[in-house]
Amino acid sequence: MPTRIRIELFSDTMTKPTAEMRRFMCDAEVGDEQKGEDPVVNLLQEMTAELLGKEAAVFLPSGTMCNQIAIKLHCRPGDEVLMDRTAHPLNAEAGGPAVLAGAIVSGLPGERGVFTAEQVRAAVRPITRYQPKTRLVSVEQTANMGGGTVWPLQTIQEVCGVARQHQLFTHMDGARLFNAVIASGVPAKDYAAGFDSVWIDLSKGLGAPVGAVLAGSKDFIFEAWQWKQRLGGAMRQAGIIAAGGVYALRHHVDRLAEDHANAKVLAAGLAEIPGINLNPKDVESNIVIFDIAKTGLTPPLLLEKLLAHGLRMSPVFPTRVRAVTHLDVSRSQVEEAVKIVRQVLQG
Repeated sequence: MPTRIRIELFSDTMTKPTAEMRRFMCDAEVGDEQKGEDPVVNLLQEMTAELLGKEAAVFLPSGTMCNQIAIKLHCRPGDEVLMDRTAHPLNAEAGGPAVLAGAIVSGLPGERGVFTAEQVRAAVRPITRYQPKTRLVSVEQTANMGGGTVWPLQTIQEVCGVARQHQLFTHMDGARLFNAVIASGVPAKDYAAGFDSVWIDLSKGLGAPVGAVLAGSKDFIFEAWQWKQRLGGAMRQAGIIAAGGVYALRHHVDRLAEDHANAKVLAAGLAEIPGINLNPKDVESNIVIFDIAKTGLTPPLLLEKLLAHGLRMSPVFPTRVRAVTHLDVSRSQVEEAVKIVRQVLQG
């Protein structure tokens, strides 16, 4: 029999819709979203475009599809995309940029997932027949594998400024953009201002069961709809799932502060356990990444031991482990998680 997971820190993608969200979804009025006749899908798209300060938006099944469509629209085959070396499209989207856009992805050595304007400037290739053309700069907010690092607004503005100087397109992977908003107090519209395209995920900290929304200019979104069709992203009476996103934007953004507070409690507790290397000050949002090299255990072995106690986290090879707080994890569960890790490592 599979082990019962009592404390789910594997990812904020593991959240389940609340009872209130489920009721809202059940009551949603629906129509054919491909014909523009689903009122809830239309509402979600309008809400997102307004929040991000863009002309239009399109509801898509996943954030990965948002990234891939954006890269496809910004790049021609053989073009180069600059992003951090830990970024999701480079490490977790099955080589999508190469397959779908024919694009080359170059990973910049940022600090905890955040690179600088000078790094972009140095990476832009000269115009020559022999090299790919640098075409797009992509920023991941927050930086997942950096440990939920919040990109400072000034750094974003500087990066986008260099991109503009070199006539590059700009894209924001906003999978956890609202975590950055809550952590920093900077409105989403301000973070998104310098980007040609930006998307938000509904199924992570916001707690909806599925979906993401890609935003940009009207012309960009028109073409995005074409690629949504080509990639099989038509969802028809999608108001049922779009309603989860509408509910989340209305009710689950401010509560992200609870997840951040719980992550700090988790980090502080783990940092006191001998063998764990973690600076709690690095925890800025809802992601805690810690090194276990000095414990003598590998991430898979430690996670197996934790799982036996009903606690699940995720490996970040070769020696690190990631824990992510979300709306299905309480303060008492976070405190218990610390006790379990301590017991496993010292028992």
